[in-house]
Amino acid sequence: MINTGSGSLIHPTAVVDPAARIAADVIVGPYSIIDADVEIDAGSWIGPHVVIRGTTRIGRDTSIYQFASVGEAPQDKKYDGEPTRLEIGAGNTIREYVTINRGTEQGGGVTRIGDHNWIMAYVHIAHDCQIGSHTVLANSATLAGHVRINDYVTLGGATLVHQFCRIGDYSFTAYGARINKDVPPFITVSEGRARPRGLNVEGLRRNGFSDTRIQALKQGYRTLYRCGLPLEQAIQQLAELDADNPDLRKLYNFLQNCSRSIVR
Repeated sequence: MINTGSGSLIHPTAVVDPAARIAADVIVGPYSIIDADVEIDAGSWIGPHVVIRGTTRIGRDTSIYQFASVGEAPQDKKYDGEPTRLEIGAGNTIREYVTINRGTEQGGGVTRIGDHNWIMAYVHIAHDCQIGSHTVLANSATLAGHVRINDYVTLGGATLVHQFCRIGDYSFTAYGARINKDVPPFITVSEGRARPRGLNVEGLRRNGFSDTRIQALKQGYRTLYRCGLPLEQAIQQLAELDADNPDLRKLYNFLQNCSRSIVR
């Protein structure tokens, strides 16, 4: 599977283990290092000075820019060399100096990133994180271990996310947000200590949400944040708004499964 012939797309200064499984059309730039248990699917581009370690699978049409560290051992003192892995889907862009660690045995053994994500420079994704698809992680966003990011999320630059937090679909965090509780779907949170700042209306419109859907979600937001209700009562009222509305049901289901409470 690895292309090592006279027309090889692997630069001669790259250090690629012969056991690595690399599709024949993958480009590997100068001085990159790729371990034996790495698999890289077709159409991908690995820039110069990239290090890809451990048991790591990278889906097709993914680009990884210079000085990224992908699949390195987790920064967890409990880790003792157990065989864990990193799985990256298709169509991802991983920019300069990004660091992505493998999972830990205690956290399920895998760090996973979905498809078509835009991961900007200096982002850190720690062990056992689960990232969905179509997300944007802006420069210097930092995820501690076991963080779960759902689909279509945007994290502003320098956002910090505490371990075990969840961030729901279509949510948006401002620059420098410090998140230590779960962020429900569809909402915007402020810079600094994260506080709700309304629906992510612009993001919803960009992703094809109609005005009717947005109005229903505004009603859900008011119930959750503007009525002065204790959280449990707000969740109960949310369940009674419109049981057949899939967006409100998504919001309700997220709230029902929170273990760290929510930004409020």
